[in-house]
Amino acid sequence: MWIPTEHEKYGVVIASFRGTVPYGLSLEIGDTVQILEKCDGWYRGFALKNPNIKGIFPSSYVHLKNACVKNKGQFEMVIPTEDSVITEMTSTLRDWGTMWKQLYVRNEGDLFHRLWHIMNEILDLRRQVLVGHLTHDRMKDVKRHITARLDWGNEQLGLDLVPRKEYAMVDPEDISITELYRLMEHRHRKKDTPVQASSHHLFVQMKSLMCSNLGEELEVIFSLFDSKENRPISERFFLRLNRNGLPKAPDKPERHCSLFVDLGSSELRKDIYITVHIIRIGRMGAGEKKNACSVQYRRPFGCAVLSIADLLTGETKDDLILKVYMCNTESEWYQIHENIIKKLNARYNLTGSNAGLAVSLQLLHGDIEQIRREYSSVFSHGVSITRKLGFSNIIMPGEMRNDLYITIERGEFEKGGKSVARNVEVTMFIVESSGQTLKDFISFGSGEPPASEYHSFVLYHNNSPRWSELLKLPIPVDKFRGAHIRFEFRHCSTKEKGEKKLFGFSFVPLMQEDGRTLPDGTHELIVHKCEENTNLQDTTRYLKLPFSKGILLGNNNQAMKATKESFWITSFLCSTKLTQNGDMLDLLKWRTHPDKITGCLSKLKEIDGSEIVKFLQDTLDTLFGILDENSQKYGSKVFDSLVHIINLLQDSKFHHFKPVMDTYIESHFAGALAYRDLIKVLKWYVDRITEAERQEHIQEVLKAQEYIFKYIVQSRRLFSLATGGQNEEEFRCCIQELLMSVRFFLSQESKGSGALSQSQAVFLSSFPAVYSELLKLFDVREVANLVQDTLGSLPTIVHVDDALQAVKLQCIGKTVESQLYTNPDSRYILLPVVLHHLHMHLQEQKDLIMCARILSNVFCLIKKNSSEKSVLEEIDVIVASLLDILLRTILEITSRPQPSGSTMRLQFQDVTGEFVACLLSLLRQMTDRHYQQLLDSFNTKEELRDFLLQIFTVFRILIRPEMFPKDWTVMRLVANNVIITTVLYLSDALRKNFLNENFDYKIWDSYFYLAVIFINQLCLQLEMFTPSKKKKVLEKYGDMRVTMGCEIFSMWQNLGEHKLHFIPALIGPFLEVTLIPQPDLRNVMIPIFHDMMDWEQRRSGNFKQVEAKLIDKLDSLMSEGKGDETYRELFNSIIPLFGPYPSLLKKIERETWRESGVSLIATVTRLMERLLDYRDCMKMGEVDGKKIGCTVSLLNFYKTELNKEEMYIRYIHKLYDLHVKAQNFTEAAYTLLLYDELLEWSDRPLREFLTYPMQTEWQRKEHLHLAIIQNFDRGKCWENGIILCRKIAEQYESYYDYRNLSKMRMMEASLYDKIMDQQRLEPEFFRVGFYGKKFPFFLRNKEFVCRGHDYERLEAFQQRMLNEFPHAIAMQHANQPDETIFQAEAQYLQIYAVTPIPESQEVLQREGVPDNIKSFYKVNHIWKFRYDRPFHKGTKDKENEFKSLWVERTSLYLVQSLPGISRWFEVEKREVVEMSPLENAIEVLENKNQQLKTLISQCQTRQMQNINPLTMCLNGVIDAAVNGGVSRYQEAFFVKEYILSHPEDGEKIARLRELMLEQAQILEFGLAVHEKFVPQDMRPLHKKLVDQFFVMKSSLGIQEFSACIQASPVHFPNGSPRVCRNSAPASMSPDGTRVIPRRSPLSYPAVNRYSSSSLSSQASAEVSNITGQSESSDEVFNMQPSPSTSSLSSTHSASPNVTSSAPSSARASPLLSDKHKHSRENSCLSPRERPCSAIYPTPVEPSQRLLFNHIGDGALPRSDPNLSAPEKAVNPTPSSWSLDSGKEAKNMADGGKLISPPVPPRPTQTASPARHTASVSPSPAGRSPLKGSVQSFTPSPVEYHSPGLISNSPVLSGSYSSGISSLSRCSTSETSGFENQVNEPSAAPLGSGPGYGGGGSEEPVRKESKTPPPYSVYERTLRRPVPLPHSLSIPVTAEPPALPPKPLAARSGHLENGTRRTDPGPRPRPLPRKVSQL
Repeated sequence: MWIPTEHEKYGVVIASFRGTVPYGLSLEIGDTVQILEKCDGWYRGFALKNPNIKGIFPSSYVHLKNACVKNKGQFEMVIPTEDSVITEMTSTLRDWGTMWKQLYVRNEGDLFHRLWHIMNEILDLRRQVLVGHLTHDRMKDVKRHITARLDWGNEQLGLDLVPRKEYAMVDPEDISITELYRLMEHRHRKKDTPVQASSHHLFVQMKSLMCSNLGEELEVIFSLFDSKENRPISERFFLRLNRNGLPKAPDKPERHCSLFVDLGSSELRKDIYITVHIIRIGRMGAGEKKNACSVQYRRPFGCAVLSIADLLTGETKDDLILKVYMCNTESEWYQIHENIIKKLNARYNLTGSNAGLAVSLQLLHGDIEQIRREYSSVFSHGVSITRKLGFSNIIMPGEMRNDLYITIERGEFEKGGKSVARNVEVTMFIVESSGQTLKDFISFGSGEPPASEYHSFVLYHNNSPRWSELLKLPIPVDKFRGAHIRFEFRHCSTKEKGEKKLFGFSFVPLMQEDGRTLPDGTHELIVHKCEENTNLQDTTRYLKLPFSKGILLGNNNQAMKATKESFWITSFLCSTKLTQNGDMLDLLKWRTHPDKITGCLSKLKEIDGSEIVKFLQDTLDTLFGILDENSQKYGSKVFDSLVHIINLLQDSKFHHFKPVMDTYIESHFAGALAYRDLIKVLKWYVDRITEAERQEHIQEVLKAQEYIFKYIVQSRRLFSLATGGQNEEEFRCCIQELLMSVRFFLSQESKGSGALSQSQAVFLSSFPAVYSELLKLFDVREVANLVQDTLGSLPTIVHVDDALQAVKLQCIGKTVESQLYTNPDSRYILLPVVLHHLHMHLQEQKDLIMCARILSNVFCLIKKNSSEKSVLEEIDVIVASLLDILLRTILEITSRPQPSGSTMRLQFQDVTGEFVACLLSLLRQMTDRHYQQLLDSFNTKEELRDFLLQIFTVFRILIRPEMFPKDWTVMRLVANNVIITTVLYLSDALRKNFLNENFDYKIWDSYFYLAVIFINQLCLQLEMFTPSKKKKVLEKYGDMRVTMGCEIFSMWQNLGEHKLHFIPALIGPFLEVTLIPQPDLRNVMIPIFHDMMDWEQRRSGNFKQVEAKLIDKLDSLMSEGKGDETYRELFNSIIPLFGPYPSLLKKIERETWRESGVSLIATVTRLMERLLDYRDCMKMGEVDGKKIGCTVSLLNFYKTELNKEEMYIRYIHKLYDLHVKAQNFTEAAYTLLLYDELLEWSDRPLREFLTYPMQTEWQRKEHLHLAIIQNFDRGKCWENGIILCRKIAEQYESYYDYRNLSKMRMMEASLYDKIMDQQRLEPEFFRVGFYGKKFPFFLRNKEFVCRGHDYERLEAFQQRMLNEFPHAIAMQHANQPDETIFQAEAQYLQIYAVTPIPESQEVLQREGVPDNIKSFYKVNHIWKFRYDRPFHKGTKDKENEFKSLWVERTSLYLVQSLPGISRWFEVEKREVVEMSPLENAIEVLENKNQQLKTLISQCQTRQMQNINPLTMCLNGVIDAAVNGGVSRYQEAFFVKEYILSHPEDGEKIARLRELMLEQAQILEFGLAVHEKFVPQDMRPLHKKLVDQFFVMKSSLGIQEFSACIQASPVHFPNGSPRVCRNSAPASMSPDGTRVIPRRSPLSYPAVNRYSSSSLSSQASAEVSNITGQSESSDEVFNMQPSPSTSSLSSTHSASPNVTSSAPSSARASPLLSDKHKHSRENSCLSPRERPCSAIYPTPVEPSQRLLFNHIGDGALPRSDPNLSAPEKAVNPTPSSWSLDSGKEAKNMADGGKLISPPVPPRPTQTASPARHTASVSPSPAGRSPLKGSVQSFTPSPVEYHSPGLISNSPVLSGSYSSGISSLSRCSTSETSGFENQVNEPSAAPLGSGPGYGGGGSEEPVRKESKTPPPYSVYERTLRRPVPLPHSLSIPVTAEPPALPPKPLAARSGHLENGTRRTDPGPRPRPLPRKVSQL
């Protein structure tokens, strides 16, 4: 049974649990769980990371932890009872964990690794804390480290700043907001501005001396030198080096490392230098022989100098090499460092070029303890400390020092009877009074232990040596008295013995007889002569002698016989125990000389402060002793002396002695009667203030009042203790009187002179320090009243100068910070006076920083939720006094411009922040009663109105993002909580006072506006938070947005008819609120829209305003990225949503105006769908079709459904920008045209809009025209550009602006030139179906036709679409999908190529129009597209498949023509028509006849340089016919059974018969033309063709034509032999118009591609063999595969798509039996007989087919290298449907039978890239079928191409590009695509250029070229079209051609496109293409 747990409430998962049992809860190791119930070793509960999912888990998997439970029961909350730092660490590390992984994903490696290290450090520290074995100090240290690292990580990851107090997180509810602000500010500042350290330390490490001429030991002496004052400022750091220049004691770091401590900031300047003096220890002369002298001397060696400025950058100087200069003239040694500093180093030599002193230097900042912590390694290894000379800047009371510094300066000695000067060495000893030498008290410097004696260095032959060596003598105080220093002078001989001879001595006592020590300064000592053997051990013998020339006594004159010799030393005492000052000694010994007391007291002020503080206690005892002795006489003097000492301690140098004085007062002071005198003198001074002219001394007294009061109070306490509290009343009266005098002096106004106000300022600055003293004797209330009276007596602000105002405020500030103010009783007394002064200052907006600080302190003391009566009363007072002025102040300072300086700006932000924190604190403390009192306190409604407006405005300011730094979420949430609470209180006042007749729009508007921006704040969008943060916020504050939303709703309902004032203004703001993805909030807000519509409907009968505003706002909000899918559903859902409010639509449906309401909701929903799609698309990076499509959808919606012109224009420009970015220039032009159409040629002024300036409508339209023309030009849509050029030219003409007119006409002319000269690629068109619910709304379940990019084929297009929709599935068939696909929660794409059907045929049908003109009309302004699908109806005749092969022709009609404002448009309508086999046969023959006529015409008019295309075309038709081509049609349609069973087809059969006869006539005429132009080597082929033609005629039953065939050129006036035409029934074409298909079996010269999926590898090999070796060309071309079944996603290309009944072996089809191999009836195959669709691809282009024609009959002569391939080829039958062009190319290369033709010189124009995309591979490839196989192709339905497209059929639509060729391509072009392939480049894109008969005269065929160059892509792209010379155009002759008239003349309307075509332009050479190169 499950039992609720009592103690087991909280645990951590220690092993992962998969939750596989029923109700099991899946847990990961490390998860924290809250336990609800337990049962037999199992717990039930939930993981804290996901509290909604509850389940069971084994108790053994959980480690329990202590926790306390809040709110026991259903909503209990468990808080672990561990250290708060541990809790924070754990949760923070969890949050960091996920973010850390994201850093890796985002490739932010640096932060990733740094964070990893920090996390590991925190985990280590966490372990230490958890173990719990740390000392208290160590624990503090660890926590400090942890919090520092947590803060660093949070800052790096952009997380919130955590407020902390003593390392623990602070709950903002437990402290006042001002305190919270300070904590945040402190942490923020700490982060921003490092505190400047006041003390600095220099670390020096000596590494080595690099010098070539070493060999002797060295002493190196470092010190710091002030070049400005020319004196050393530090002691010396002394170390010894061995003979190699390395430290002598490397194992003792303190011997070669030192820290120069206590450098003040003033000493970090560039004229402070590190000086290094080097002394060698050895022979007198550096070059002396070793045996010359065995005695060692200290001798100068060199000096180095470095400015400290080099270290100020903060970098460690690790291996610094200091140049060492050697001293040439030893007499200057004492100042060598000065000379080097002064750059006078030319007189010194360097020790060597690469020599120097290697040192490591580093400047450290902070106090010495901090340095010890941070650089613990330095101290643990050992480092010597080098002090500053003398006391440091701050003298610490406990510091014990007794150091005497002696500098051996110089000496003056006589020669002593020698011819040369002496070599003098000084030896120094310290001798105590007993005569014994003191051991180890001479310090040469830090780093070296003290010695007992000192030997100076020796200067060679110098009687006036200057040493300047500094020594420190740390002699103990007890040894000082009676001790003296003795100096002995010796001459050092350089002779062999090297003996040192004593010749004199000097001495100096350390202390004088009166107790004073040796005074500081330079002393000239007497040199007493003596002999070598003189015994100086007996000190009594010489101590009686005079020692200094300065103090010679008269009676000793005779002793001074030789006074010429002198010795100078400088002494400096640094002692805390001894004094050199006689006055000080006199004062301390006042009892011995009572008569000197007055003088001593007077001289006290002249004594140095350091002397006084050294003897502070003794001095104070002396003063109070004198006062007790004779207070009358010395009272005033003692008082002044006391004031002097007290003020001395204010000096920063002695500041630390204040505790010494405090200790003295507490423990040693004994003047029980002193208080009377002190009060009396103090009052006397205060009374004299107003009259005194000189106030300096009085100000000194006032400055010292704190300690004077301390003495007074302590004295009184001592008196009370001694007397039992006598004279208490008298004492009180004295104090009262004293304060009365003070009040009087404070109330005086300074008249002219500032002295009085200065005294007032001095008094006020030190007065608050007195409070605590008074409290020791008086009751709190008494003191508070005294202080209140005193502060209350200050003059009013108006009459006081600024300096005093500031001091007065500081006094108030100190009062608030004082102990007195913390007591509630005294606080209540003091608060009014504090508030009074604050109010005055805030009123004047003065001293705001101080005011803010005081206010903060006031509120810090008032804790949250303190319901004590005193606190409530205080709040009353503060609200009454300050709330209004506080609001005004915040408004004032936030409206000021921010100061520019960074420090000023920080200060400004601080002040603003502090005032805001004060306001929030105040509002948080206010209760219902306070609010009620506040609202009642307003006398009029205007006052209340002003107040409410003011507070709402302030709240809006507080909500601003910049109010607090971005990581202050804690502060923001607290502020929001206070704001919402206050708003809830104030909304009641709004309802009561400003509704109905008192309605005030402004205040209500301000209220709603505040509520909206409150809800929209970033810091309240909980959806963006991490789960843990969201949970914390919800637990503490709930979702404040919902609370405010409910308040908005409630207030809106109260408005009644006043709602109309807010319609439509509030629609936008409210809409913004509903876009927040919070269901409860939305449910609250949506009904308000219903209400708005209802009220608007009542007012104006419609809600157009609501609608307009709603739509505008929706657009702007969506583009900002707000809103989501659920929102749309919410808006239109009919099912009531959860929450108290039904959906909007449901509400509307109850209304009378439901129809228009529902319509609006529908419109808004549809708009939202589009806007959401637009927003989602725009989030992506690159421009793609989806973005453009989405923008088009939105743009059309604004125009058609909403009629919002401005929005429409905005989106036009957004779309334009997208097009330009994607380089869709034609579409960009069409897009701008939309805006252009809205404008007229008028002078109406237009405002500035988007990027357009203010201008007239005419100017803007002109600007647009020019931009559009430019885009049409860049998009090669020059025809459209010309139309616009004409329009704008008309305008220029009408304004007589001939200059611009001329330019426009020139532009127009240039566009015409471009049409004729430049190549254009014909794009392919693809039909795309988007099925499934996952597509964006504007695509969902719709089909589109898309215009492909240049060179883009089907597979590339399909790949692009799949990239744009990565989740889409490509459908594998072309059938219309069913409903399940439409409704699927997925994305399906169905793609295949379609054929464009030009609307206007006029240009295309006209002869003589160049192809580069026609090409434009074939692919522009296309509304209609089609694709064909062949299928069998009825029983399939295996002998002749044409009998049952039908074609299903689907026509697609678009909503707009392509190209347009988009590359794709939706299909509006689709029509499906079935074409019978007979109609198909007619279409095929018509196309082939048209093609033949065109070629013959071109050949006649010599448009073709090469006759090969005509040869191949004739060969293809005649040979196919002989082999049974047209006979198949005869078999199928001319038999009796067919005619009887299809009586309605009579006319069609007749038409077919006519076409066959017409073909025969054309062929006969063609052979005649061919004979005339055929080259000699092609004669055998011509003869064969003539023979076969007669066989063909006989098969058709034709004997002879009535007219003979002329061999001379014959012209076709209409582009074809004249044949009479009969009308044919319209039913023949599915469109009702006679449309000639682009391709038909009859029309194909030969080649069709194999389907990879239907050809076996064996078949491929067979093809390879046949193409290379077959005996007759017929067999090669009678191949046919079975219908391809490859799908869209097939990896094979499904190219072939027409089934013929040719023999199967020839077709290489494994599906047909061998018995058909002999059948030669292929020529009449119809494309309708085999499937052709996405699955059954279309046949290939003529170029591919024609290449196959080359392969022809192996028996034909092929050896002539001068022949191009087409000339060598024999025309095969036209019906081989299935060989793949890629394979063909390979097969040809493999077979070696076909050599690429030589390339003649070409004009430098770009060829049609489409046609040449796949060339013959330059190198022969293997013959295996695999190698010849084709890369995958996605099939496409057959395209239908209009007759107008015939001439350029080789590559249109899906055929070339996609592997899906069109079955019904027009026949005429098939051969024309190859006629002159060698010479003519293309003039139109995608193979649709003009005919091939290019420049015969200009470019003769280069037949002599033997080796054909490879067709590289580069070559292909360089071919450009050449304008057709006039001489090559077809001349119109009156003479009719020699052929008999055509029987069906009346049918010209159907044939004109196919028959009137002449190809005057040059044509590109179509090449077989490998699919892999597409």
